[in-house]
Amino acid sequence: MAALGWINPADFSFNCFLLMDRFQIRLMMNSGGWRCKKTEWRSNMGAALNANPAVKWFFIHKCPECAAVINEITAEAPALSDPAEIRKAEIYVIGSVEDFVIYTQPAMMETACDFIYAWDKKRLFEMAEFSGKTVMDVGSGSGRLAFAAAEKAAWVYASEPVDNLREYMRDKIKREGLKNIRVTDGMADALTFPDSTFDIVMAGHVLGDDWDSEIAELARVCKSGGWLLNCPGDSRPSDRKHDPELARRGWEAMYYTGTLGAEVYRYRRQIFK
Repeated sequence: MAALGWINPADFSFNCFLLMDRFQIRLMMNSGGWRCKKTEWRSNMGAALNANPAVKWFFIHKCPECAAVINEITAEAPALSDPAEIRKAEIYVIGSVEDFVIYTQPAMMETACDFIYAWDKKRLFEMAEFSGKTVMDVGSGSGRLAFAAAEKAAWVYASEPVDNLREYMRDKIKREGLKNIRVTDGMADALTFPDSTFDIVMAGHVLGDDWDSEIAELARVCKSGGWLLNCPGDSRPSDRKHDPELARRGWEAMYYTGTLGAEVYRYRRQIFK
């Protein structure tokens, strides 16, 4: 199982799943985990849920559309009684979705996530003129792009579907006394704003579940003459090849060598209606 390296799964209680949202549970169950073998994931998740009935109850009641698959994988799972074996299954599952797990502790992201701590906000400002603009940050996370943009923009709207991350951003806005950021709920393919609202619509690590519908939605809320930006942040060098899906769709590529030594690709596209 390939790891992002953001967390040590052993540091987290399985109860962290009690902080997850409905769409996260649905994604986990529908995909069977990610970055891991599906049969192995189902076995470990089933065993961990059987050992943590409160989490199983929460999953079923928070995400009733997944009740059948939850009951199926728990019925199939091996019956574990040894605490060490149960903990091994829990750690496997926590590590399999470490991106969702770290969202339960948003403050950790500032120092644990390479795309945040290694990134320089000048990389965003190179992509478009933000001064006086109305900006939407889609999938804002802990606010990497939104808080940078707020230094120059007139208004920034941070759209984020994870409740823990929305509350983290609201707390930070209050601490820093910012007046030009608003936090809202919303998925990349279903933004809660009218057509042609924003001068700039930007994202970092959001696009890719359904490229065409997500891009269409970003373009819908962008004004004619405005910009769509994809600015992922720095990362560690790896064997993972760059995915040029946005380039295939006519976006302009902008790249640089990041502080950790990786080639970082950003993309932008000007919208005309």
